[in-house]
Amino acid sequence: MTTRPGADPEASDSAVALTAWLASLVRNHDYASLAELRRPRVQREPHFRALWFSPDEAQREVYAQVAFLFAVYHQGRSKPAYGYGSLGEAARRIGSGDRRGPEDPGAARLIDRIVSSRRIPWRHLQHAVARLRACERQPPSWPLLVDDLNRWHDRKARVPYEWGVAFHIPAARAAAARATALPAASSPEKDSLT
Repeated sequence: MTTRPGADPEASDSAVALTAWLASLVRNHDYASLAELRRPRVQREPHFRALWFSPDEAQREVYAQVAFLFAVYHQGRSKPAYGYGSLGEAARRIGSGDRRGPEDPGAARLIDRIVSSRRIPWRHLQHAVARLRACERQPPSWPLLVDDLNRWHDRKARVPYEWGVAFHIPAARAAAARATALPAASSPEKDSLT
């Protein structure tokens, strides 16, 4: 595993490498490449570079689209934002004043559209990233976003469900709920009196 900034401990090496390359574009002020990435219909060199990080052909679209979302978020920025948490956690940061996340009706509608979609909702993800940028809030962890989107259709991963939980339930409360919901089989049984 790597210890690069913004690297999630569970993130795949290829997702971390994509994020490192994208961050280098921001650090090096390569605004031309970032602008090219914001033009998804015109395939130029930066698009193909983003695809190089994809471990297989089936994941190429996710790598290209996350590069697009990264470029949207970083338009006009001089320092890379590596982000943290899942998209559900990031959506909790959308809003203004004391009305953020579930308290912000627009953020609530947006996350509802995202998590109820059967296919990856690229347009709504773009809207979420644009809202985070407009609110000047941290984006989701880019490597985690890549990996989550690659598991979107995996029923065991339950990515949309996990994003919804992360949005509606604060992280500390969700962790406490998971800790108290241990299966009865895993708790030690009482000794019988003999």
